[in-house]
Amino acid sequence: MASRILVADPIAEEGLSLLRQHGEVVVRPHKSPEELRALIGEYDALVVRSETRVTADLIAAGQRLQVIGRAGVGVDNIDVEAATDRGIVVVNAPEGNTISAAEHTIALMLALARHVPQANAALQAGRWQREPYLGVELRGKVLGIVGLGRVGSEVARRARSFEMRLLAHDPYISTDHFRILGVEPVSLDKLLEEADFVTVCTSLTSTARGLIGPSELARMKPTARLINASRGGVIDEAALYDALRDGRIAGAALDVFQAEPLSPESPLLGLPNLITTPHLGGSTVEAQTSVAVDVAEQIVAVLDGRPARYAVNAPFVSPEDYALVAPFLTVAGYIGRLAQQLVNGQPERLEVHYEGDIAARDTKPLRAAVLGGLYAGSTEERVTWVNVDLVAAKRGLRVTEQRTSEHETYGSLITATLTTSAGVASVGGTWMRGEPHIVRLDDWWLDVVPTPGTYWMLVRHHDRPGMIGTVGTLLGNADINISFMEVSREHPRGNAFMVLGLDDPVPEDQRALIRNIPDVASVRVVAL
Repeated sequence: MASRILVADPIAEEGLSLLRQHGEVVVRPHKSPEELRALIGEYDALVVRSETRVTADLIAAGQRLQVIGRAGVGVDNIDVEAATDRGIVVVNAPEGNTISAAEHTIALMLALARHVPQANAALQAGRWQREPYLGVELRGKVLGIVGLGRVGSEVARRARSFEMRLLAHDPYISTDHFRILGVEPVSLDKLLEEADFVTVCTSLTSTARGLIGPSELARMKPTARLINASRGGVIDEAALYDALRDGRIAGAALDVFQAEPLSPESPLLGLPNLITTPHLGGSTVEAQTSVAVDVAEQIVAVLDGRPARYAVNAPFVSPEDYALVAPFLTVAGYIGRLAQQLVNGQPERLEVHYEGDIAARDTKPLRAAVLGGLYAGSTEERVTWVNVDLVAAKRGLRVTEQRTSEHETYGSLITATLTTSAGVASVGGTWMRGEPHIVRLDDWWLDVVPTPGTYWMLVRHHDRPGMIGTVGTLLGNADINISFMEVSREHPRGNAFMVLGLDDPVPEDQRALIRNIPDVASVRVVAL
């Protein structure tokens, strides 16, 4: 069935075109929360910008949702935790509007320095006034950048052309990065005290919310000007209003706000020393095209089972590593599914051992695939590599991994050992000749290709003449078709392990008959 993709906010046609090559795309902008909840259950992917709020209720209604894409940087309008709980990948486009946001920051700084909006409004109203709009030059001034990530770095590069002195505060950036950009690393207090212009270029994290409040504003020079084109909520708007009204700072320019759209009744709008724009940081033709294409490519990747470049809540795997591990995802899924069925009791510990070439690669997707197989059919939660560790933790399963650079027989081998309250089971598998192979079940080595929708009967017995025929006859009498048989044994007429591939399930009464065959130690049927 083709994927269905709901686009809840307008995005560039280039992004829509990419999505249409993958599945059915339905564009439904400006819908109410109630209307979206009624629609979302039919879709595998959701695309939004900043207008639509993707709440936990909306996510819960998306029974088919695999991925939510934000055509932009911030994801504060998406309940990422709720998406993670349900195994839904959240992706964004952090680089697509970087240049546009940096240029808009520079535009606001120039507008503040030269009173451009106020002078324009006066002249449009028929007043030729020059004295009230005496400006300042940027040359020789100090620019303080709060947050030296993608946008902050681009602002720094452009500000250097104005011959400004650059300060920045960002505890998560290396000193080498500061040096390369020609920026002096300082504390936030020192930045606020020395800067003539302060620009906020940080994400809205829990530590950044209200970062610029009353005490921070009080540290700024009376001649200083403040700019925010990053995320609303980083600046305390009530404190900023008081500082601007009382003339404790010279001016401010805001492109983002704590609540958007900004209410027409907001007291901020009455301040003559405040410039406002309606969240235009990424509103350029180039940026809108770029973020639409970026998010579309990632949505297609997730729907195809591949990792996304900018997944907010999932591990990133390099294309090189993914190319090698991708075939083994099927193997890992079968391993987890079989391990779960080989042993009774409550799962307590899972050890995944990677041997050979694959041990040198990023194995996060493989760990997730093993756990996904382990929990397949045992929980109503969708288990994906987004939430698989969370699901395991909630169930008290301790997961460990081991790596060995070589294996004596196979180029790469994955073995999962599951310990429960009742016993231990081990399953090993590899990828050969373009298909998955299960090569170990507990201590028995064999070579079996799993087929979805079939069954395996696992018989531990003492090897003797007639054993295989007796088992086959009982299954044939029950109209159960055998597709293959594989036997592993310690030595002739010793302990042995038989795997029978079956097209049909085995009723319990037939299992009991096979258990009662002399020299049969145990019988177990697993579903693939």
